[in-house]
Amino acid sequence: MFQGLPEYPWQKLKPFREIAAKNPQGAIDLSVGNPIDPTPQVIQAALDAASDSPGYPTTWGEVSARAAVCEWYARRRKSPGLTPDQVLLTIGSKEFISWLPIMLGIGAGDAVVQPRFAYTAYAVGAAFAGAEIFVGDEPSEWPENTKLIWLNSPGNPNGSVHSVEFLKRALARARELGAVIVNDECYAEMGWNAPWDKYIPCILDPEVTGGDLTKVLSIYSLSKQSNLAGYRAAFAAGDERLIKGLVNLRMHSGMMVPMPVQKAMVAALGDESHVATQKEIYRKRRDVLLPALEAYGFEVQDSEAGLYLWVTKGQDCWETIAELAQLGIVAVPGEFYGEAGKNFVRFSITATDQEVFEAAIRLKNALG
Repeated sequence: MFQGLPEYPWQKLKPFREIAAKNPQGAIDLSVGNPIDPTPQVIQAALDAASDSPGYPTTWGEVSARAAVCEWYARRRKSPGLTPDQVLLTIGSKEFISWLPIMLGIGAGDAVVQPRFAYTAYAVGAAFAGAEIFVGDEPSEWPENTKLIWLNSPGNPNGSVHSVEFLKRALARARELGAVIVNDECYAEMGWNAPWDKYIPCILDPEVTGGDLTKVLSIYSLSKQSNLAGYRAAFAAGDERLIKGLVNLRMHSGMMVPMPVQKAMVAALGDESHVATQKEIYRKRRDVLLPALEAYGFEVQDSEAGLYLWVTKGQDCWETIAELAQLGIVAVPGEFYGEAGKNFVRFSITATDQEVFEAAIRLKNALG
């Protein structure tokens, strides 16, 4: 009945949260990438101004909102020339990821490709559709029955970034297979190391696609860059024919972004200053936590972009989680993101400045 889906993995963290809570100074939760800083006033004002919205919003999204997405791709993602017909507003990105295989008509006997370290929603979407999941980062290894390819750059959990050269190779393989290819790019404004601190490649970039967006989509969320997780504000852009087909299916199921949220999205996409401010807030937290993790004995891998630090001590992730719980710190076991992550843990930098500072102190003090 429930297609063999396992228990939601985060439930396994409950006993370790309870241990951490017994710390005399309290627990510090660095597990969930949940934005905690205020939603920028320019966005709140746009939401307030649109609060009188008695009519139904369109499934596709208002033209003005989709035009704002097009302008943002041209300005921030080196992907000019998009039209509103090539954009779909979504209720956050997770619902789109989870339901895309079904919306594409993928089913038994078909394969959905996901990265070696992967956000859980990709596998859940394949399970919903009754398709098989193939785990692999090397395009030449993707199977012949592949119908959908998920890329994630910058990656969650490990913060790795795909180059233009890799995206071109992945797209070429997708076209050999006749598969839809989607890059989940929701951390693209959060690059830390050169050259990614200036620009993280977009799959819609003409340098990647050669101007042909057939079966190519980029998805993006404003949850991270604009602290809009509570708004559920995201979008997909790319192949016009594919977008129109998805819009038709979503019309039948009533999947639509509320009008006040659409107006807030326009404000968020048009204002770059709040994004730069938020990035600096995260940079300072990262600069506090990263050296403390290294001093404690962790090896930091990838973590070139995004809101997480992906680290290992060369031991089973649950041993590390238990060790951290004794310090009153909660992180995420890497096995949540695939078998390849069993010796890793993920730390989030979305906690408060004080919490990040306190976590760093506890890690350093634990060294004696």
